Amino acid sequence: MTAFPEPARTLWTAYADSRRRPRRIHALGVEHREAALRLIGSPPEVVPEQESRDAYVRRVDDMIYVCPWGTRLRSWLAFERFRSEQAAGIAAAFVPPPAAERAVRDFEHWKQAGRSLRPHILTSTWHVPPDWFVPFARGERCLMLGAPGTGYRRSADAPEELAGHGPATATPARTLSYVTSMGEARRRVAGALPVVRENDLGDGTEEGRLLPAGQLETLGRWLDGFHPSALVELDYGGLVHLLDDRALRADESVAEMTVALTGMERGEVELTVAMYKRLLARWRPIRALEAAN
Repeated sequence: MTAFPEPARTLWTAYADSRRRPRRIHALGVEHREAALRLIGSPPEVVPEQESRDAYVRRVDDMIYVCPWGTRLRSWLAFERFRSEQAAGIAAAFVPPPAAERAVRDFEHWKQAGRSLRPHILTSTWHVPPDWFVPFARGERCLMLGAPGTGYRRSADAPEELAGHGPATATPARTLSYVTSMGEARRRVAGALPVVRENDLGDGTEEGRLLPAGQLETLGRWLDGFHPSALVELDYGGLVHLLDDRALRADESVAEMTVALTGMERGEVELTVAMYKRLLARWRPIRALEAAN
């Protein structure tokens, strides 16, 4: 909270204490529903008219951490990616040209006003990018499995202070997340960078590498833009609904990335390749769902 200048600090402090804000366990669903409602309209609302006043809130001891949704900025950035990845005709089928032109024009005005282009939240669809596993360690994993009406079951490796406030809750929850300090996240990324720059594991292309150096460098720059005492969180979000309980329990992507980097650093090619293949085997079928009919 102390990283925010006034009046934002006062506003976010009041927000954190508000009973009306979406509770952490519901917030991801609320954010998703709001986005879906904007997009199913005619014409779709590519970018909300006003910036979101909501945020993810976490309390640790006597410290309050706030992560603003920044929905408007994230929508602009996502729309830019969407247009760059799709043919013009396909993009127009989803977003009529007048709506697209308005979104682009408004974003240019935002940029010219000198507003920040660094969101507090990075989002990826259909998979977790491999570089996102680097800032974390296996012991920072929190897995909660739940079904409507039964509450959740906490995995054995979930830290008590991050997993909930008791053995069960009446609210269904299904999440897989990692949380670490900003200092640890930066240290791990900085340590991995020289290793991946000096090694080329994969098919020889940037996309085919286990961990493209360019992506890791971009992640490092993003982390450097925040307060050194902040927290960093990786949340699987809606991906947990594409995987059954057994698959989520078996998901050790962070641990596998750690072992792969250690093997790469030591020149243990067989170990590194083995971890690389395990990551591919887990994430390729999930990514393939993007193109499923």
